[in-house]
Amino acid sequence: MNKRRIRVGIDVGGTFTKAVAIDVKTGSLLAKSTVPTTHSSEKGVSEGIVIALKKIIHETGIGINEIELISHSTTQAINALLESDTSKVGIIAMGVGPSKKDIVKRTNLEDSTINTNQDIKTTHEFLDTSHLITEKEVIAAINRLKEKGAEVIIATEAFGVDDPSNELFVMNTASKEKILSTASHEISGIYGLEIRTLTAAVNASVLPKTFQVANFVEDAIRKTGVTAPLMIMKGDGGVTSMDTFKTKPILTILSGPAASVAGALLHLKITNGIFVEVGGTSTNICIIKNGKPEIRYVTVKDHPTCIRSMDVRILGVAGGSMVGLKQNRISNVGPRSAHIAGLKYSCFADPEDLKTGKIILIKPMSNDKSEYVAIKCNKGTYAITNTCAANALGMIEKNDYAFGNQESAKIALKIFAEFVGVSYHEIAMSIIQTASFEITKTITKILKEFKMNPYNTTLIGGGGGASVLVPFVAKQLGIKYEKAEHAEVISSIGVASSMLQEEMEQTMIEPTPEKINQVYKKIHTMLVDKGAIPESIMINSEFVSEKSLLRVTAVGNVELDSTETSKNIFTLEDAKKRTSEIIEISEDLIDLSYETDHYFVFTGHMEIKKFFGKKTQHHILVLDRYGKPKLSIKNGRIIQGGKITVLEELIDYLKSGNSEIAPKIYLLNDLKLVDYSSLITTFDIVDAVRSELVTSEKAAILVEL
Repeated sequence: MNKRRIRVGIDVGGTFTKAVAIDVKTGSLLAKSTVPTTHSSEKGVSEGIVIALKKIIHETGIGINEIELISHSTTQAINALLESDTSKVGIIAMGVGPSKKDIVKRTNLEDSTINTNQDIKTTHEFLDTSHLITEKEVIAAINRLKEKGAEVIIATEAFGVDDPSNELFVMNTASKEKILSTASHEISGIYGLEIRTLTAAVNASVLPKTFQVANFVEDAIRKTGVTAPLMIMKGDGGVTSMDTFKTKPILTILSGPAASVAGALLHLKITNGIFVEVGGTSTNICIIKNGKPEIRYVTVKDHPTCIRSMDVRILGVAGGSMVGLKQNRISNVGPRSAHIAGLKYSCFADPEDLKTGKIILIKPMSNDKSEYVAIKCNKGTYAITNTCAANALGMIEKNDYAFGNQESAKIALKIFAEFVGVSYHEIAMSIIQTASFEITKTITKILKEFKMNPYNTTLIGGGGGASVLVPFVAKQLGIKYEKAEHAEVISSIGVASSMLQEEMEQTMIEPTPEKINQVYKKIHTMLVDKGAIPESIMINSEFVSEKSLLRVTAVGNVELDSTETSKNIFTLEDAKKRTSEIIEISEDLIDLSYETDHYFVFTGHMEIKKFFGKKTQHHILVLDRYGKPKLSIKNGRIIQGGKITVLEELIDYLKSGNSEIAPKIYLLNDLKLVDYSSLITTFDIVDAVRSELVTSEKAAILVEL
């Protein structure tokens, strides 16, 4: 009998650590477990990860040798930054002597104009690279920084992205001196020295903490006997190796919300939606537009960075949020949760014990401005939460994760109602309305910001507290609501199901085919090194002309993956429907123009009104097999066929052009979508396409008209 192939996904949340086991061949959920997150344990969250993993193994009889991959999300990096649990960073800036003043100004983060709140603690040294720097010089600089309290080193140089040799030399020397280090070129390929240095400093400030946590997690997993590869979720929705977490923890910021969206996209083929994950302590809101999550540059505690992650709005209200009381009226719900207060929800208490209860007001944290409501009973003290109010109002269905003892919920709310002098229904509804206000306001802003039509937008509920707040918000806004399948463990499913994903940004003032291909080769090698099978790697590029920036993304399957196991592969019918929704025309006006094992290319034919009649435009949209749009050309043409035919037709087309500036050209083969819009001469375009076609039997050229 063939052994099963199982993936384990573990989501480490602020309140709970949740694990799932998924059968790779069938895509079915085999098991799930939930344990409290072990923040205060000696070895931190790793203890909870192992407890959750062992529960799954013991309760389901999964064999350790059947587990082929373990992936987990983490809040470690973002929590360390938010709680200022950071290390002092020693900056070694480099450049030629005459530029010293400028370089120091741009890299010395003790300057309040760069490090505004001075919450990233740094100290600074400058090394003159007009001569070949020596190991002795670097060691002396490191020692001076250590004397000033530095616990981690970053190396940064003005043009380090073009020639990182000096930055690497500093890192190698730091390694010999037994001190952790990072370099600005490792974090980003853009030229901006200030933003690159600041991002590297933010990354370095949590490096000692996350390096320790990563080692704890790896060691704890290995002690269970599991030898499968261990991956970690990034903020852009892909997974990467634990080595990345040890060197670039900043990439894992917002990995929890990213995991939730990845899970939702796996089960719900939503084109335009807002994903609302309601946990025990906080609510994460993410935007899904045209079938993919919105990505943006992350700002951490007012520090801009050059790290791109999912656009997540985090609110301090959730299923376990407690009720704040001021002048005998509800003043707020959250941000304190029952978890922080160390209290159980009253809707899960014994109704007989609750009947002995009296309302008390407490401050879970010494610096709390509000007092929060609790019920002190003979056998314990309980919190009144959003989940309690929703259960008292009968808003939660019986099989829902948030379903509690409705009798207990009503008793608790009646005691509270008598305390403030209103009906229990009125007080319960007031709790839900107050809690939902910030969510409703945030979603309203998102709809306006992204110009999303409420009638074509779906609100998707996830997390254990989804049913507590999201259906109410959807009703208030008049938006369609869907609850994600397995909502309470949707993050864990997303972690287990995600593919390896990397993104590189490279400043290119004068792009050439050779420079573009170098970036492609680099990102391809990066994914292979992290465990992707080469033939599964899809590479897409985008040239951001206003920034002279080439952005390249690559996605690949871990070796155990295959397309037959991916539940979120799009059919032709799914892809055509999504194309219709994105370009907003009827499916009858859309043709499938080109297809590979990894991509669909559709053309939508539409008539545009002009002053003197009508003009037909051909909107080209490229989707990958997971339904994500990779390229949209409002009016274009497609040249396709064998490599010789394609090249000949392209040359003929370019020769027939009336403009001296070449049109925007994109090349699509089975595994790559290459943006050549940065190349402005016909010679460069033909040269680049010819070079790429060497390894292709067939291809398509997409031309923007």
